[in-house]
Amino acid sequence: SFFFPWFLRRRLLNKCFGYKIHADAKIGFAWIFPKELILAADSRIDHFNVAIHLNKVELGPKATISRGNWITGFPVKSISPHFKHQIDRKAELILGDSSSITKYHHFDCTSYIHIGRFTTIAGYHSQFLTHSVDLNENRQDSDSILIGDYSFIGTNVVVLGGSTLPSHSALGAKSLLNKKFSEEWVLYGGVPAKKITEIPKTAKYFTRDEGFVY
Repeated sequence: SFFFPWFLRRRLLNKCFGYKIHADAKIGFAWIFPKELILAADSRIDHFNVAIHLNKVELGPKATISRGNWITGFPVKSISPHFKHQIDRKAELILGDSSSITKYHHFDCTSYIHIGRFTTIAGYHSQFLTHSVDLNENRQDSDSILIGDYSFIGTNVVVLGGSTLPSHSALGAKSLLNKKFSEEWVLYGGVPAKKITEIPKTAKYFTRDEGFVY
């Protein structure tokens, strides 16, 4: 269906693969092939994205993924011995309402990555890595990543499995997020990330009712 007009591609994808792509959603020239795909109204995946080896990709209303992102994982129920000890693992990417992923990022969704509403993954070349080698057990292991609502992630960061960036918070450029934080209205940054300063609750980005930032 790659070379068909979008309205035909959408119908074929929904009918042949059981996807749930809203009539007002759109996928550009991209290779998006999870087991389950849900695109809500006015959501969009732009050109040259790759999303493979995933159980689920879901975009909420008006959520967008811009060009050139690499989104992959390790499917559940694989015949491989990897991750057999993680029986509840979910290989999925969930992007909340009006949230945005910009260009040229890498998302390793071996365990799930959930990104909340009105959140921006900004800049370029950030890495979200949910799996690594457990040196103590000598095996592949994974852990999820949670990004809250109304959060902002700067360019060229590394976010590791088991990390949480809470709602109404920001992660500075080139930071390493490797733990769970819970305090909201905070700028986190550094290698590894730590609390830098509080964010004033008058900051309009964190209370906007439209995802797109002019």
